[in-house]
Amino acid sequence: MRRLLGTLVILLIVSQPAFAQGRGGGGGGRGGGVSHPAGGGMSHPGGGNPGFGGGHIPAHGPAPAGNAPHGGGGLEHRQPDMPGHPNAPHVHHDDHWVGHDSGRNDSHYHLDHPFEHGHFDGGFGPGHELRLEGGNRERFWGNGFYFGVAPYDYGFVNGWLWDSDPIAIYEDPDHDGYYVAYNSRLGTYAHVQYLDK
Repeated sequence: MRRLLGTLVILLIVSQPAFAQGRGGGGGGRGGGVSHPAGGGMSHPGGGNPGFGGGHIPAHGPAPAGNAPHGGGGLEHRQPDMPGHPNAPHVHHDDHWVGHDSGRNDSHYHLDHPFEHGHFDGGFGPGHELRLEGGNRERFWGNGFYFGVAPYDYGFVNGWLWDSDPIAIYEDPDHDGYYVAYNSRLGTYAHVQYLDK
């Protein structure tokens, strides 16, 4: 009996890293090694209903934050808004956008040439989801449209599956030249720039 119990304990210890990674993938393997100061880790897919993600598509994009002062803050100085939620921008099932509040003056999202590659015309929000078909954080595509994640948001997309995740695009009311790409599997989002068809 002791031998059986000892073997079981060893198997559990050895297999723990595989269970810890979860179905959503790990950290920087897919998206590269740079991480956001806030991190971007998530572990909820398949783990119940945490009030975000799980296929939910928000009915609308984020509300304008206006000219909120930005002192270099962002999410890196905050704790998750609720237990079990990520310390990353995300959307609750009641369509409340968490973390989109830095305002127009946020230098992290300044572009010298907004909409340099034109405007995205593939539709926004529910009914216009894209299925990611390849790429990485610097350039990814779905449904024939190409985007790149804002460098400041690289850490927020570490768990994205670049060959299969469902993404909805929304207009960004505060940051000229950027859109918001919402990952409905994870419930998180990142600022993206439209690159072309």
